[in-house]
Amino acid sequence: MKRSLVLWAIALLVTLGSAVWQRLSGPTHPIRVRDSVAGQEITGRLLRSQTVGAGVPISLQAGAGLVGEVRWRRWPGDHPWQTVALRRAGDRLVGELPAQTMKAARIEYNVEITDGLGSTITRSARLRFKGAVPGAVLAVHVAAMFLGMLLSLRTGLEALNRGPRLAPLVAATLVCLGGGGLLLGPVVQKYAFDAYWTGWPVGEDLTDNKLAVAVLAWGVAAWQLRRGRRWWVVLASLITFAIFVIPHSLHGSTHDWETGRHIQAEARSRSPLA
Repeated sequence: MKRSLVLWAIALLVTLGSAVWQRLSGPTHPIRVRDSVAGQEITGRLLRSQTVGAGVPISLQAGAGLVGEVRWRRWPGDHPWQTVALRRAGDRLVGELPAQTMKAARIEYNVEITDGLGSTITRSARLRFKGAVPGAVLAVHVAAMFLGMLLSLRTGLEALNRGPRLAPLVAATLVCLGGGGLLLGPVVQKYAFDAYWTGWPVGEDLTDNKLAVAVLAWGVAAWQLRRGRRWWVVLASLITFAIFVIPHSLHGSTHDWETGRHIQAEARSRSPLA
């Protein structure tokens, strides 16, 4: 019993660490701004994800002598830049970029803060709009994926320690990753980006592709375990861990402003943005 609790604790700690990494490293996590102009500190966050139909708030804490503006345009493509002035609201410079109504639509924007005397900073971001996902659907999906990662690690440790509960753990891992990912994942994506699947062979969405690889790995592991080959379980656990280290939402689908279709916009990037 003590050994099992220790293995569960190890799996839980690693899972929590990977979840934090996914959250902080993904392309939808806000960009933190911490800089200064003419000795006056500027702090805040630049959003990289927003719900369709909602404006994009810009709010940066900035000294009283500073002014700013935001230049933005639709992305990808050679669309014209538009400018939104930031206004003073107490100790902050605030403004709002216009809402977009298309799921998976992206914009890029540059925030420029200056003291009016030649000292200037510019920070850039790229943002994707998403549709609202029902809370219950999203909660079940996220819980299943978290539990799938936890079970994957715990099952790998069980295989390494030649534990007696390997077969049911493999089955539980496959059910969580398959049901919560391959079944519920496309439903979540349809709500958010109006497409059930944007991975191989129709696209390059790494979130879809890495999930498919993980489920395939555990399917093979379950088959090989029936032949007594438990090392396939260890391999599947390692593959799943490596996959979960990849930041979430990389190479996601993007609305093409010219054709109205979804594309893999990362391949068409023309300006390096943070």
